Amino acid sequence: MRETLEKIKKEALEALSSPSAQLEELRIRFLGKKGELTAVLRGMGKLAPEERREIGELANSVRQQIEQRIEMLSEQQKAAKLDAKLAEEKLDVTVPGVGVKTGRFHPLALVQRQLEDIFLGMGYSIVDGPEVEYDYYNFQALNIPKDHPARDTQDTFYITENILLRSQTSPVQARVMEKTTPPIKIISPGRVYRSDAVDATHSPLFHQLEGLVIDRGITMGDLKGTLEMFAKRMFGEQTRIRFRPHHFPFTEPSAEVDVSCFVCGGTGCRLCKGEGWIEILGAGMVHPNVLRNCGIDPEEYSGFAFGLGIERIALLKYHIDDMRLLYENDIRFLNQF
Repeated sequence: MRETLEKIKKEALEALSSPSAQLEELRIRFLGKKGELTAVLRGMGKLAPEERREIGELANSVRQQIEQRIEMLSEQQKAAKLDAKLAEEKLDVTVPGVGVKTGRFHPLALVQRQLEDIFLGMGYSIVDGPEVEYDYYNFQALNIPKDHPARDTQDTFYITENILLRSQTSPVQARVMEKTTPPIKIISPGRVYRSDAVDATHSPLFHQLEGLVIDRGITMGDLKGTLEMFAKRMFGEQTRIRFRPHHFPFTEPSAEVDVSCFVCGGTGCRLCKGEGWIEILGAGMVHPNVLRNCGIDPEEYSGFAFGLGIERIALLKYHIDDMRLLYENDIRFLNQF
């Protein structure tokens, strides 16, 4: 049995002398449950007691030598693999780097974020609402009767007789007034839909931002002061505003609001078409019928509302002459912002 152990030791150490030896295969061959050394150890029961001790010590010595050689070779092979990988992945710091393209905000998103920052700074909250809306919130609650032209299917996308794609973000205001006790001070930005043909200034999908303030003692003066502050922060401190009488079913009195041209300062230029003023939004005092429809007593509370098109602000701010450019996803155009 001694000769057998010496033979196993010699064969194992010779097999493990190569740096490329298959270590796991050799470990199983010599030290595994069915390995050559294990087979010898199983036959030790047939030996005399005095031989058993001697052979046992020799077998343990052989096992230790084989295990140590396997461990040593394993570390050598790991180091060799690491060196090869480092050599293969060697970095030449003199080679010019590859630029990483980063995303950026769309011009409409830039304008919307700026608008939101302005009104958040004035104490407004941002409120969202459904784009698929009930006829009641889109029209009836806003004092728009059944026979109003805006209800024509040529102007509004109807899904059913009572469900439609909202044509303005005003339904959000109605929902908030219905569930909230004044004071109310909100803006509601979002997508809206109207059955318009696509051209340089129209799209069946566009974006609005509307504002609403309801409280005791709110006047037209509060509306004017708010819009003046908005105009100055959006277009510059020299910007002025003017109100022109208008009609909206949900406000009374109502006005179209112009800003002095922020390019020429009001002297007349291509942007303002020589007029010195640019129409920017619609506004007015919330109609008493709208307050009643939403459960608010018009004898106790008053308020104002305003609405503007985000696309229109973007066209003016960035001097874009065709609204379709905003939707074409042309990288050459978008990279300018």
